[in-house]
Amino acid sequence: MDVRFSEEQKLLRSSARDFLSAECPISFVREMMEDERGCTDAFWLSIVALGWTGLTIDERFGGSSLGPLDLAILMEETGRALMPGPLFSSLVLGAAVIAQAGSDEQKQRWMPEIAAGRLTVAVARLEEGVDWGPAGLGARIVAAGHDFSLSASKLFVIDGHSAGLFVVPARGETGVSLALVPADAPGVEVATTDYTDLTRRVASVRFTDTPVSSQCLLGGGEDAWPALVRAEDLARVALAAEMCGGAEKALELSVEYAKAREQFGRPIGSFQALQHQLADMLVMVESARSALYYAAWSVANDSGARSHAAACMAKAYCSEAFARVSGRSIQIYGGMGFTWEADPQIYYKRAKACESLLGSDPWNREEAAAVLIDGVGEWGV
Repeated sequence: MDVRFSEEQKLLRSSARDFLSAECPISFVREMMEDERGCTDAFWLSIVALGWTGLTIDERFGGSSLGPLDLAILMEETGRALMPGPLFSSLVLGAAVIAQAGSDEQKQRWMPEIAAGRLTVAVARLEEGVDWGPAGLGARIVAAGHDFSLSASKLFVIDGHSAGLFVVPARGETGVSLALVPADAPGVEVATTDYTDLTRRVASVRFTDTPVSSQCLLGGGEDAWPALVRAEDLARVALAAEMCGGAEKALELSVEYAKAREQFGRPIGSFQALQHQLADMLVMVESARSALYYAAWSVANDSGARSHAAACMAKAYCSEAFARVSGRSIQIYGGMGFTWEADPQIYYKRAKACESLLGSDPWNREEAAAVLIDGVGEWGV
C-alpha cells in the first residue's frame, strides 16, 4: 500500500483549506445552522466552480474522474470546516449509487447534471426498523402497466429537503431495486426532521403509489444490492474523512484554548494532566487517519469483501475517535464548552450524529468481523 500524496493531491488539500478558511469560517456555519435551507445559493455555486461536485464523476459526464483517495483528502477539509451544503449526499452517496448501478444511458442522463451542480441527489435508504441490512427494506415497488409504482416511508434522508432526485432502494418481485424518483413526482412528501446536528439537514420522505418509469430503475435482481453496498463503502470512507478532519480541528481548538486560558497565573496547557489529555487526543486523531487512508486505498483497489471490511472499520474507528476527541475538547474548555457560544459543542454534535450514519459503530464492527471471519456480511448477501 502506498498512500503518499501526489503534488496534485497536496494542491487539492491546500486549495480546499484556503477556500474554506476564507468562505466557510465558523461564523458562516453558525449562520447556516439558523437558515432553513442550510446553504446559500452563492456558496453552493462557489463549490460548483471549484469542480467539487464532479470530483469522482467520470470525465465523460463532466467530472474529474478522481478516486477515493482524492475524495478523502477533500472530505477531510470539509469536515474540519463543518461545511454546509449537499456535497456529501449528492456526490458521495447519490452519484456513487448511479455510477455503480446505472446503465450508460442513465449515467448520461443524470451524471452531467450532478457534476454541474444543477441537480442534487439524496439516497432515501433508512426505514423505521433502522436496519442497514437487506432485511430492513420494507419499501415495495410493484409493476403498474409498463412501469412501476413505489410505496415507501424513509427516514433520516440527508439533505432530503433540498434534493431534486431521490435514489430509493425498494424490494420488488425480482429482489432489490434502486428507483430514481424526481422530488416533484406525484405522491412524494418531504418533511424536515429535527436533528442533533444543525450543520447537516435530514428529512423524512414518504412515497405513496409514486409512479416510476422503467427507465428509472437502476440495476435489479442480484445486481442492485451489491452496487448499493459498494457505493455506501465509498460513502463510509468519505464520512470517516469528514470525522478525521473534524477531530483534528477539535484538537486544534483545544490546543489554542489551553495556550490562551490562564489559571493560577499560568496557561492551563502547562499543567501535566491537560497535556496528557491533548497527547491522547493526538494519538486518536492520527490512528483514525491511518484507518481512513487504508480504507480509501482498499476501496480504490478492491471492490470486494475486504474493502467492505476496511470501510466499515474506518467508519467505526473514526466515529469513535471523533466523539472522544470532541468530547474531551469540551472538557478542556470547562463549563463554557457546553454553551452555544463555544465551538467544541458544534463538533461534538456532529460527531454524535455521525455515529448513526451508514450504520452504528457496533454494526460496522460486526459487519467487518463477519467478512473477515466468515467471508460474508452485507457485501456477501
